[in-house]
Amino acid sequence: MDLSAFEFDLPEALIALRPVEPQDAARLLVVHGDGRLEDAGVRDLPRYLSPGDVLVFNDTRVLPAALKGVRPARDGASRDVEVDLNLVEDQGDGRWLALARPGRRLKEGDEIRFADGFSARILARREGGEVLISFEGGGSDLHAALDAHGAMPLPPYIARRRPADAKDRETYQTSFAGEEAASVAAPTAGLHFTPRLLADIDAAGLKREAVRLHVGLGTFKPLEERHLAENRLYEEWRRLTPEVAARLNAARVGGARIVPVGTTAMRTLESCADASSRLHAATGPTDIFLKPGDPIRATDALVTNFHLPASSLFMLVCTLMGTEVMQAAYAHAIAEGYRFYSYGDACLLLP
Repeated sequence: MDLSAFEFDLPEALIALRPVEPQDAARLLVVHGDGRLEDAGVRDLPRYLSPGDVLVFNDTRVLPAALKGVRPARDGASRDVEVDLNLVEDQGDGRWLALARPGRRLKEGDEIRFADGFSARILARREGGEVLISFEGGGSDLHAALDAHGAMPLPPYIARRRPADAKDRETYQTSFAGEEAASVAAPTAGLHFTPRLLADIDAAGLKREAVRLHVGLGTFKPLEERHLAENRLYEEWRRLTPEVAARLNAARVGGARIVPVGTTAMRTLESCADASSRLHAATGPTDIFLKPGDPIRATDALVTNFHLPASSLFMLVCTLMGTEVMQAAYAHAIAEGYRFYSYGDACLLLP
């Protein structure tokens, strides 16, 4: 099996550049395991689930990780170079892996200045525009500087069409995000869940639990190898606490469905499940990459957005539902004008 099985053509006009307002007014495509499709709205979600079913959210918080800076001229014959930098992984001690544009204009030892008193130095260059950088200060000082001078790290398919702005500080952050800002992309299925929708979910007798996966390069970096077995994902930090694991195991034994909200929540659960589908608490890195044919052990249904063609996330939904079912569902969504990707509409997948 290679990437061609997961390709599809998406009209550019269907790439959502802003969310609908309010964000729980997005459309919802309900996909059944037998291929049946229903057009609904996100606020209809509770009527497709049963009292006692458990929605599992990723409560990570997005860091304002997109920076604009200048690499000063190296000598009198050269010019300053404007640099766009997206932080992708915290390496500790003020060091970060980042994506830099234009990466070819940077070399080891270069300084990038973002504001007075806020700069970084290039420690190493890697393939694909990646650089290892070191900030002058780390910890709370760095987070304060990013909050003051950074922007939300919108995905490239949005950032190429418009810059991030103040509105994205609100719309590209879930309403239930925790205090620890460490993700460099949002768990975007969660963006639909306004306080109003969460109240409707509670009123319907559905349960809510939280896991945490800090979204990094592993989630959104394109796959590069045509054959699936040759691809690997970057590690991302995740946590499933003993208390949440115990409640989820008990709910499933009692006949309730476990419904991750978003692929990051699903990957967290699947990385913590044993062969008998029992969840175990875990804290630390995971590089789980779910492909058709892999077992699904801890997921009974999934709320997710529409994903990029030939991406690891589209493969994940195909693993849950079957590639033919998902290709047909996406063809329907395109024909009906659903909005795609991070700020787009949602799917409820019911195997």
